[in-house]
Amino acid sequence: MARSLVVVALAAAFVVLPATARADTTGTGGAGQRLTVSKTAGLAAGGETVTVEGSGYDVEKGIYVAFCVDNGAGQVPGPCGGGADTSGSTGASHWISSHPPAYGEGLAQPYGPGGTFRVTLRLTAALNADTDCRTAKCAVVTRADHTRTSDRSQDVRVPVGFGTGGGAAVPPAATTRPGAAPAGSTRAVPDAGAAPASSVPAPGAALPAPSIGDARPPDLSVTRVSVSESASRWWTGIGIAILLLLTAAVLSRRRRRS
Repeated sequence: MARSLVVVALAAAFVVLPATARADTTGTGGAGQRLTVSKTAGLAAGGETVTVEGSGYDVEKGIYVAFCVDNGAGQVPGPCGGGADTSGSTGASHWISSHPPAYGEGLAQPYGPGGTFRVTLRLTAALNADTDCRTAKCAVVTRADHTRTSDRSQDVRVPVGFGTGGGAAVPPAATTRPGAAPAGSTRAVPDAGAAPASSVPAPGAALPAPSIGDARPPDLSVTRVSVSESASRWWTGIGIAILLLLTAAVLSRRRRRS
């Protein structure tokens, strides 16, 4: 009987724990959207690149895919790593839109069939100089782009956790804010109020502002990414504790028989 209990406990540990880890990689939205991240637990604090895939999104609404502080359901996530990286050059965030404003033509990545997309994000534990995602609650998120700042229908989030190894979490040297060109060739989403340009500016230059009716982009500030410890570690501890208790019970029973 005691041996059977040990076998059952081991089987439960190997089945339940991996299932928990898999569940943590996918988030769902209120309209049936699915957001999947290739790795969400034990990421190196110094940075890792993950693949992010989405499906079921409304192709009439542009979104940002980014790594941000998770402020809870119904709240705008932020600050976010990398600002609004509409050129896709930093790997910190992506702009997905099949119908962007004129200045976004050729910059925003269009949706695939069925409201799908696939991008990569570079995640680091230091979101900025003030935010460490090993202690703050952070997640890979989707949210409506700057043309629909108050629209929460595209919000989906997948929490991500960092391990203790893999290098130090070094905060970025500078913060990227909408309306200013960050280091390298990232084009920031323009400030409202300026006249729209007739052509796409050269790398390094700030994009012109949208015409009347286009909203100012939200504060997607920061250059990097990361998050708190994953739930899978907690389940691992419970599994180990159960196995130890069962082992102790078996040994005690054998001593009484002898």
